[in-house]
Amino acid sequence: MSKIASTSLAPCHHGDRWRVKLLQHHQQPQWQCHATTKSEKRSSSQPLMVKNQMAVKPATYSSRIATDIPLYESPGALFDQYLEDKPRVFNAMFPDNKQRSQRLNEDEWRIQMLPIQFIFLTVKPVIDMRLRCKTGGKDYPPEVPQDITKVLELDITRWELRDLENVIKPSQFSLSVKGALYSARRGTRSRLKGQLEMNISFVLPPVLALIPDDVRRNVAESVLTRLIEDMKQKVNGSLLQDYSKFKRESLNSVRHQTR
Repeated sequence: MSKIASTSLAPCHHGDRWRVKLLQHHQQPQWQCHATTKSEKRSSSQPLMVKNQMAVKPATYSSRIATDIPLYESPGALFDQYLEDKPRVFNAMFPDNKQRSQRLNEDEWRIQMLPIQFIFLTVKPVIDMRLRCKTGGKDYPPEVPQDITKVLELDITRWELRDLENVIKPSQFSLSVKGALYSARRGTRSRLKGQLEMNISFVLPPVLALIPDDVRRNVAESVLTRLIEDMKQKVNGSLLQDYSKFKRESLNSVRHQTR
């Protein structure tokens, strides 16, 4: 295009149609763009690339769960203090992943999850999980009250679906996990509260596109619910057990210091 010295647009009326000529000087070839004939014109009601439109419409599924159970805190070992030790909290929340996880930095861990069966597909997710502590009501998730002293926020920053590269393209799949965990104190009593939400969205591969939508949705939401129910059980079980251990360790440390 840099060789073009000058161009001109010349409208030419031809019956009830127009055509535009793009003229190029200095004896360069002449380009012309002609209007289509009536027989070639596409109906205005006919959609373009119908197959592609159907193919790129993503299916979205989500599941959400909450926990709210009694929490027995000790004055010298508050749950807020326990949350500061993020490696410990991570290992308590994901006790089955010790051999399949690695720490990436201060806040993130990479987890190779166990295979997940979804109808005809077997998914092997690899996720990067981030744990962050927030205090003073700053940047709290919307569902967390502003008077909560400390919140542990978790989310996925990166994901990979192994063995599915030829079925689902990375650009056609998204995974979102967001959660929060905190101690809600009212007087001398505390409760462990938290929320976890998981969302997936992907363009259906041909092997799934023929399955009725209600069947796909029931299976997908069942898989998601099972995953976050498992995380809830880890919080209500192994995390609280480890917090009890943390309280004993803190109490023993204070005793040793006072001797």
